[in-house]
Amino acid sequence: MTNPSGAERDRPDPGLSAIMSERHQLINLTYRLLGSLTEAEDVVQETYTRWYAMPAQERDAIESPGGWLTTVASRICLDQLGSARARRERYVGEWVPEPLPTGTEWVSGRWGGGTTADPADRVTLDESINMAFLVVLELMTPAERVAFILHDVFRYSFAEVAAIVGRTPTACRQLASSARRRIRSSQSPAAPATRRADTVRAFKQAWEAKDIDALIGLLAPEATATGDGGGLVPALLRPVEGAEEVARFFAGRIDVVPDLTLLESTVNGQPGLVAKMDGAPVSVLAFDIAGDRITQIWSVLNPDKLRLWRAGSSLPEGRGDAEG
Repeated sequence: MTNPSGAERDRPDPGLSAIMSERHQLINLTYRLLGSLTEAEDVVQETYTRWYAMPAQERDAIESPGGWLTTVASRICLDQLGSARARRERYVGEWVPEPLPTGTEWVSGRWGGGTTADPADRVTLDESINMAFLVVLELMTPAERVAFILHDVFRYSFAEVAAIVGRTPTACRQLASSARRRIRSSQSPAAPATRRADTVRAFKQAWEAKDIDALIGLLAPEATATGDGGGLVPALLRPVEGAEEVARFFAGRIDVVPDLTLLESTVNGQPGLVAKMDGAPVSVLAFDIAGDRITQIWSVLNPDKLRLWRAGSSLPEGRGDAEG
């Protein structure tokens, strides 16, 4: 065997651009599987590390590099989801998925082969990015979550899912069905986008005015507010429940932090709010709305989860700008 010449060593890998083009899709997948863009980026990095750790002849023998990358990334996520449960039990306060600014979605399809039988069993990428959806995913077992996301969201057949997760197609179908029941039992009747935006805007105005009665009128009687500070900044350790309690809590925050500035923004594809102090985001709020009433508010204050909002861009590659 001869050693490659300097020119051969410096020659660009002809498959590099094709391999790296998969990164956007892998981030889309792994974020949904983990609920954390930071962890998703780590998984994708580990996936590429494993790819390039293989001898060149092994890489060349792989017919579908995108399929290989997806399989490896999904399996890493499956392992991480098991350990994440233990980590989140030690998390200080409530754990909320990492919120994304607008501009963090790039694809509207899938990159694997095969089809699924019933489009009615699927959700779109847009639907699968909202905070309410991600919170329900946290209630699933790791296997349910992976099977459901791969099949219902990214449209892999159950045969393909089975090859990825190491179970039979029948078992994967049952896992996705169980996950689907969880989603359906938790879903609120969808409100039109304009109504959601109007409701969030009205909440912002009532909050700024410390108008408790107006806030109560915008909240469902069983409304819940959940804060995530991760032990790094002061935040609710337990959710606040009930319309009046939630209203009084938010009205009181204006007195505690009088310099707070509230801006309307898009949070995980839905109308939301960004709270700023001295021009820097200190909290991102996502809402779940049924009809014209707010049922859930998630306030993320953990600074580790606000890095994209603080940077003012959606991803390290600069795809899209954050609003606000």
